[in-house]
Amino acid sequence: MNKYIPRDCSLKGRPFHLFRLLIQYHEPELCSFLDTKKITPDSYALNWLGSLFSCYCSIEVTQAIWDGYLQQADPFFIYFLMLIILVNAKEVILAQESNSKEEVIQFLENTPSSLNLEDIEDLFSLAQYYCSKTPASFRKDNHHLFGSTLLGIKDDDADLSQALCLAISVSEILQANQLQGEGVRFFVVDCRPAEQYNAGHLSTAFHLDSDLMLQNPSEFAQSVKSLLEAQKQSIESGSIAGGEHLCFMGSGREEEDMYMNMVLAHFLQKNKEYVSIASGGFMALQQHLADINVDGPENGYGHWIASTSGSRSSVSSSLDGESSNGSNDRGMKSLVNKMTVALKTKSVNVREKVISFIENTSTPVDRMSFNLPWPDRTCTERHVSSSDRVGKPYRGVKPVFSIGDEEEYDTDEIDSSSMSDDDRKEVVNIQTWINKPDVKHHFPCKEVKESGHIFPSHLLVTATHMYCLREILSRKGLAYIQSRQALNSVVKITSKKKHPELITFKYGNSSTSGIEILAIERYLIPNAGDATKAIKQQIMKVLDALES
Repeated sequence: MNKYIPRDCSLKGRPFHLFRLLIQYHEPELCSFLDTKKITPDSYALNWLGSLFSCYCSIEVTQAIWDGYLQQADPFFIYFLMLIILVNAKEVILAQESNSKEEVIQFLENTPSSLNLEDIEDLFSLAQYYCSKTPASFRKDNHHLFGSTLLGIKDDDADLSQALCLAISVSEILQANQLQGEGVRFFVVDCRPAEQYNAGHLSTAFHLDSDLMLQNPSEFAQSVKSLLEAQKQSIESGSIAGGEHLCFMGSGREEEDMYMNMVLAHFLQKNKEYVSIASGGFMALQQHLADINVDGPENGYGHWIASTSGSRSSVSSSLDGESSNGSNDRGMKSLVNKMTVALKTKSVNVREKVISFIENTSTPVDRMSFNLPWPDRTCTERHVSSSDRVGKPYRGVKPVFSIGDEEEYDTDEIDSSSMSDDDRKEVVNIQTWINKPDVKHHFPCKEVKESGHIFPSHLLVTATHMYCLREILSRKGLAYIQSRQALNSVVKITSKKKHPELITFKYGNSSTSGIEILAIERYLIPNAGDATKAIKQQIMKVLDALES
């Protein structure tokens, strides 16, 4: 049964999370539309997979599909047949923006019923084309979906529902760009900080410092423009670094790669096709090179690690963070490295027309620190249950509140939103809420999720609460009420040392034993200094009232 129908073929099952990543990789605009409607593949494709289209197609069409599918001897080919069915209906789907979620799902579910016998040849031809444009990691990393039960056992079963985009193994990245012909080739974008890139990097990688997105948005926009120019030129010149598939590489450390995820999310939000992430980042690359060199240097992979000067670094020295000073002439810079270095060394003069991958924010403000009238308490953060008290300090305990720097890689496992996507039902008019008489402050901002996704939002501060309204992109002027937090539940406001406009709000309860963190929210706020000062002053008024 599982040879051609994937296991876990059920609501919210892994096969459907994988299918969404495939749609995003090839048709990001269509994927974005369905995401906006909150339509997941299992809501319309459950019976597509479960019955191999027999629930919707005539007997003749079903037999033709089954014959072709079995002849392919590739269980993953069903994914590309499903993808082509969506692609062929793309224009009709996108035209249903005003339709309800249920109406769109019903249309999607019945789409295969329109297939005729004469359509099957074209269906398979297009599926084969899309298949040839898909990285091999799509199959290799998910082979356990098909076959025997024993093969289906996987120790490291990543949660695809949380995946930002399709992940590519570092071994495929290295092998793909050595191949000739029409196969998948990657243009690797190294998003680590400059000091890490300088210490050692993939010799064919273009450097895009993700820190710039917050530190210097205009320079980041110029870097993105140079990236796209470098990609185009490397493809035209036939460079080994060339490839139409963008693959972003981070360090492999989750806390460090948060900013890379933000950059990656921007590319996805701009509907850039063929966007992926290097699985495990640079750490995985180093480990892979060390593993394949165990059998001897004749493997020929040693030249892949280089420093910004262009000199080769051995795998062992790269792992140790040291670069080799060998005099081998093969350390010449590639086309991409030349453009990266040129970009770094020239003065930063932003062109009048820069690519609009991100919106510029205002100049970062200085970090803030306030001395409070009560002594600091030890902050003990822990997960709590929904039955715990929210937003009210314990009787007889002074509220604890502070504003200051956040540790460079301070991460928290608590969900950063006070409401789940499924619960976010109330839709409001943004301007109506801004003009409410009890709204004292309004700050346009961008909500930042742990995954790196960024959502245009508005922070509204009243005498007692702070609201986050997330804009509905498909409905101009309207927003969801994303969160509602009592001001007296704010226990800490912090900013990143490198990115002072990225503000983190922590909410919780104070007790004699410390602080219980209940929720965490992060926002990119232009003129963050003014915003946090105003919010702090309003919080102090609330706390003073409670004290009195």
